[in-house]
Amino acid sequence: MEQWKKKIENKTVKIGILGLGYVGLPLAMEFAHAGINVTGFDIDDKKVKILNSGKSIIKNIPDSRIKEAIKSKKFTATSNMSQIKKVDAVIICVPTPLTENREPDMKYIVNSCQTIAQYLQKDQLITLESTTYPGTSREVMTPILETSGLKAGKDFYMAYSPEREDPGNKNFNTRTIPKVLGGLTPKCQAIAKMVYELAIDTIVPVSSLEAAEAAKILENVYRCINIAMVNELKMVFDRMGIDVWEVIHAASTKPFGFNAFYPGPGLGGHCIPIDPFYLTWKARQYGMPTRFIELAGEINTDMPHYVITRTMDALNEHKKSLKGSKVLVLGLAYKPDIDDVRESPSLELIELLREKGAQVDYNDPYIPVTHKQRKYNLMMKSKKLTSAMLKKYDVVLIATNHSDYDYKWIVKNAKLVVDTRNATSQVKVGRGKIVKA
Repeated sequence: MEQWKKKIENKTVKIGILGLGYVGLPLAMEFAHAGINVTGFDIDDKKVKILNSGKSIIKNIPDSRIKEAIKSKKFTATSNMSQIKKVDAVIICVPTPLTENREPDMKYIVNSCQTIAQYLQKDQLITLESTTYPGTSREVMTPILETSGLKAGKDFYMAYSPEREDPGNKNFNTRTIPKVLGGLTPKCQAIAKMVYELAIDTIVPVSSLEAAEAAKILENVYRCINIAMVNELKMVFDRMGIDVWEVIHAASTKPFGFNAFYPGPGLGGHCIPIDPFYLTWKARQYGMPTRFIELAGEINTDMPHYVITRTMDALNEHKKSLKGSKVLVLGLAYKPDIDDVRESPSLELIELLREKGAQVDYNDPYIPVTHKQRKYNLMMKSKKLTSAMLKKYDVVLIATNHSDYDYKWIVKNAKLVVDTRNATSQVKVGRGKIVKA
């Protein structure tokens, strides 16, 4: 403990971040900005090369931050995993997707731990940030790491501190978002707390690894269920001729007892569409049904199909069928003003439109081309927006409400607009062209 304290006080502690994506890279930059030496590990050589050249791979991390960290010699990226033995702490920030059967896909965590075990050193700290089910750190990670011959909690330290990244949020960032932290032992937690306090303003200790894992799941289940509720109400109110967005706005004027959630074309991002199913899977091991979570998942999963139905109805009103129609999808990212397409409902919308025989293009100012993902490989390029181009499409489908878009101009030049985000709420002229979905 004294050695750890000395390294932290002198800022000679060395941090390793395993996985340089939307979670790992912002965290690496915060440590580097605090004057801590950071080594970023990633299996993607192309990503490593880009970062070491001083360029960012994420929109909300500007190139200047990467260049500053490299120039100060506080950050370097590598795909050479043997360098793990040279750092004091390894923070794992890898994906935790679902299998096709909606069960936890733990291969990235397992592979990471197997790699770390090859190079694990006495007194190192290993922390997991990936969202997962309660018990992962103790039941999955510990046995793999202990194949090194070292004992968790005695020879090396373990902690769990879930990521809380929210790309594009202008009110909070990696440093200012409070960080939940659980340790395998009190000493594990104390060391992890000292490490994180170098880069994070507020640490929220909890009693165990499992409590920290469960806290993150709770956050995302809460959002998943409430979004499902307003998505269902959107469909009900539409049948009644009521605008759900107006209703939410009115309800939001209550100064207590109500938090606003908003409907959309489906759930996106790495957390809300996936993490609740980690808990349903774990709960089944205890013989406990999770009816709220599973019902919410069904509603949210079905929203892209609802949008397609509304689009078909809108085209029918214009004496057009979806098959053969030209459709422009506005926005590929899962939320406004970011370049993150993970689990974006726009991807499924495009596939569903294609299956129905539509000719589909997309525009997104932050995503010039699509890239291959685990589930999708659209092989598309963003189309440039012009008035002439908009006029050639039978329908423009607003899937992401980027602030870059001039919705008044879009409505003016489009033949028909299907709005899934209430993005056109302030457009006064051409309301007859707009269909909410």
